[in-house]
Amino acid sequence: MYQIRMMNCAFFARHGVFDQEEFLGQRFYVDAVLTVDPGDALEADSIEGTVDYGVAFQEIEKIVTGKRRSLIEAIALEIAKALCARFPQIATADITVRKPNAPVPGVLDYVEVRVVHEAKAANGG
Repeated sequence: MYQIRMMNCAFFARHGVFDQEEFLGQRFYVDAVLTVDPGDALEADSIEGTVDYGVAFQEIEKIVTGKRRSLIEAIALEIAKALCARFPQIATADITVRKPNAPVPGVLDYVEVRVVHEAKAANGG
């Protein structure tokens, strides 16, 4: 196994529980740590046998900038499931979503959630 780490992918979106979050929108950041079964892709130096991280980025972008969600937890889970479905080589998708401007009555850098999705367990393997 090996890992592909896509860190701090940034997208503008309008997720959140409150109406002002939809109205104003904000930047969201996503980290995707993908544990991948290499098969023979590394020895063969073949992109077809591994995860194309350009395509993975587009999958993440489509989800984050798509349908509005109340919970960033739901976004993280959807990303994990989508990446595992798109790339059967992924054994585990560890997804973190950060929300820097969370509406809380205090000062913080950001709120983040992390979802770890085991693809093989989800697929019965």
